[in-house]
Amino acid sequence: MKSCAIYNRTAVTKALKKRATELGFAACGIAQANTVSPSHAAALNYWIEKKRHANMSYMAQHRDKRLDPRLLVEGCQSIVCVALNYYPAEKLTNDQMQFAYYAYGEDYHNIMRLKLNELLTYAQTLAPINGRVFCDTAPILERYWAQQAGIGWIGRNTQLIIPRAGSYFFLGELLLNAELDYDVPMNSHCGTCHACLNACPMKAIGNPSGLDANRCLSYLTIENKGDDIPAEAANRMDNCIYGCDACQKACPWNRFARPTSIEPLKPSEKFLHMTPNDWEHLTQDTYHALFRKSAVKRAKYQGLMRNIAACRKNKNV
Repeated sequence: MKSCAIYNRTAVTKALKKRATELGFAACGIAQANTVSPSHAAALNYWIEKKRHANMSYMAQHRDKRLDPRLLVEGCQSIVCVALNYYPAEKLTNDQMQFAYYAYGEDYHNIMRLKLNELLTYAQTLAPINGRVFCDTAPILERYWAQQAGIGWIGRNTQLIIPRAGSYFFLGELLLNAELDYDVPMNSHCGTCHACLNACPMKAIGNPSGLDANRCLSYLTIENKGDDIPAEAANRMDNCIYGCDACQKACPWNRFARPTSIEPLKPSEKFLHMTPNDWEHLTQDTYHALFRKSAVKRAKYQGLMRNIAACRKNKNV
């Protein structure tokens, strides 16, 4: 239901952004809820029609809501977008099996949801506001709305890039039934740089389709539920057994990345000291102990062992 109470939009907007910073979010911007642009809608439809989403069938579902977030929350007028830094201060060494940085710590869904709920509760003390919290848990085009909210831009690697901060961020949203002050969408600052495209091991990114999940090592080692990693991908995994950060590591904007201050996103000592031999002989008990609160559970024990076996066969390791 649309809120009709009188409140100071500018004051509420400033207070919300200040509280977001206090909660540990690295960026906060606000976009007016609306249908997505025709060009972005066309790009999404093309991506789905060309099966670039591979076997992630959920990406083709609820397309009406993806294209109009107002269908998710009755009376939605504003989308508050936030970014949470996960860049690790301490990393796995090059001779160890590698994981995408986002998987170093605890599952971001839980951490982000707690902080977003706090932000929503705070918003409701400022004005008669209702809304919902989202963190990769609904058909929302998160990067699109973050760009509309002025947080950053969608780079050639399809990641959201924040100026002088990089792309190692989780995204989350509040969909609110209140009008707020809106930020200006950010234009791309990729320029003529193609470092991410050149760095992608499987050449999975590029125009006109953006990302082809069928070829992406992140998809193939996480979302892919098959028994085997395709031979071409296995040969290009090097020693990375979960996800892939190649396009982010190559991005010049990530030279500005700073380590996260969010404790649950930091890796455990046990994780950091796992040897290749430890991984090859990983038991289910050790797996559950390491990843009890981790997003790595997405691949399950069998999937991680499949990835480890593919790396073991890789003559480059």
